[in-house]
Order: sequence, then C-alpha cells, then structure tokens
Amino acid sequence: MPKKKSAHTPDLEMLSARPGYLVRRLNQIHYAIFFEECKQFNITPVQYGMLTALSVTPGIDQKTLGHELGLDRTNTADVLKRLEDRGLVKRVPSVVDGRVKNAFPTPEGEKVTRKMFDAMAAAQERLLAPLSAADRKKFMELLLVLVESNNEVGRASMRAF
Repeated sequence: MPKKKSAHTPDLEMLSARPGYLVRRLNQIHYAIFFEECKQFNITPVQYGMLTALSVTPGIDQKTLGHELGLDRTNTADVLKRLEDRGLVKRVPSVVDGRVKNAFPTPEGEKVTRKMFDAMAAAQERLLAPLSAADRKKFMELLLVLVESNNEVGRASMRAF
C-alpha cells in the first residue's frame, strides 16, 4: 500500500512552488549566461555592477558604494580590492576624513566598462528572452516591488530606486 503524504512531507515538486528556490535558481542561470556572454572580460556581475556605479559616481566612498549595490562593507572592500589589483579601480583616502576611502574607475576600468556593455546587455536579453515584451515589463515591475519591499531584510540594504 503506498504511503500517504502529509502536508508536511518534503516533495521535490514542491521546490518549484517556492519563490526562494526559483529566485536562487534564476540567479544561478543569470550568472551562467553572464559568464558566457562576458567571458572575454573575466568580470563577475557584481564587479561589473561596481564598475558601472563608479562610472556614474566616480569618487564615491566605499560605504556609499556598498549601499548603492546592496553589499556589506566586507564584500564591498573585497570586490574593490580585486578590481584595484587588476588596475580597474583606484582607491584614495578622502580629503575630509583619512579613514574613508573613495573609489574611482581608472581609465582602463572605464574602458572595460564601456567595452563590456554590449555583452552584459546580451546576457540580460538572453535571460529575459522567453518572456514577451509585456511579460518582461511586468516581471521587472514585480521584481522591483519584491526588492524594494524586502530591502531592509537583506544582509546589506541598498539605496532605494
């Protein structure tokens, strides 16, 4: 006689009904697509986000930069160090407070950010390709609602859009 499942019995099909599981899986897929499209640059999505933020606001301090990207202080410093080691970012002490470091893209960092844009955009396009234009718009609207509504729960809140 088959065992009867209770409402609390784990079931693999239940994974696809869990938003957290699907969000994590979609993030894995996004990373894979991003790396395929951007492989020649050897830059992660987080690093590219940081380079983009620095291209828009050069000289921003590390704390504010982390806040812009939703990264904690340790991860922000780690990513900046990796970019600095590659010559893509330069950090300098603030003239106002020597304990604070301001980050700037180097000319090479600006060049890579521009050169990578088309590959990054192709990755975004591939990710959303299965959706119609209307569904893409709605999906992005709903993602923004979820992120903004739950922002304070993350390890590091990011600046509101």
